[in-house]
Amino acid sequence: MSEIAVKKILVSACLAGEECRYDCQARPNAEIIKQVVEGTAIPVCPEQLGGLPTPRTPAEIIGDKVIDKNGNDVSKEYQNGAAEALRIAKEEGCTEAYLKAKSPMCGVGRIYDGSFSGRLIAGDGVFTKLLKSLGLSVHRVD
Repeated sequence: MSEIAVKKILVSACLAGEECRYDCQARPNAEIIKQVVEGTAIPVCPEQLGGLPTPRTPAEIIGDKVIDKNGNDVSKEYQNGAAEALRIAKEEGCTEAYLKAKSPMCGVGRIYDGSFSGRLIAGDGVFTKLLKSLGLSVHRVD
């Protein structure tokens, strides 16, 4: 008897209820949590996968770098985390992702402007850009 392949999606871990955001908070989404429990969604936190601690200093994209509020360049951690999360997505067979809005890693369509003032601009986070460049479908969850 052959197994029926279950479509899996990748989700931001904070949406699955994990307290992994920079401020040790989660942004639980009931539908995402349901899919994780059912085994159809795979939660990842690319920032943690890149070696950043929780809690951590907030960071924003400034030009082609990711800089934290203290002026530290955390671009390497963001790139490493995005690559590791992509590895997991490929391993799990994910073809689409539901990611947390506004994040410098997972933001889809809107991110903070780099001034740490709360202003939003059009743009994508580091992980979102990577997924889109490879043709994966990425959806924003506010």
